[in-house]
Amino acid sequence: MQDADPESRAIKYIEASRDLLTQAKKELERGNIRQAAEKLWGAAALAVKAYAYWKEGKLLIRHSELWEYKRKLEKELGDWVYDAWNAANGMHTCFYEGWCTKEDVEKAYIRVEKLVHEISARIKS
Repeated sequence: MQDADPESRAIKYIEASRDLLTQAKKELERGNIRQAAEKLWGAAALAVKAYAYWKEGKLLIRHSELWEYKRKLEKELGDWVYDAWNAANGMHTCFYEGWCTKEDVEKAYIRVEKLVHEISARIKS
């Protein structure tokens, strides 16, 4: 993806995001809560990266850059992005700490799914 134009890179990011969302659903169905949680985090992070690259040709690398750009998404897409992002971030913590339940992951899934689908629709991939 090094030499890809912004639209191509954005499409690759959002495709990977959707793939992780699918994997999260499968892991959840298998009862693998921690793996489902981490895949939700990855789906959200890649969706934000996709939007930044599509909108501005900006490559986000650090967690802090994702958090900063998420604020732009809140302004452009709505306050619900805050909840989706925080749900995803909770899933990232869940992966390392193992404290969340299946219900926690199911609720996060709904929020992250909305984020991925909304960004995907804007990128039109």
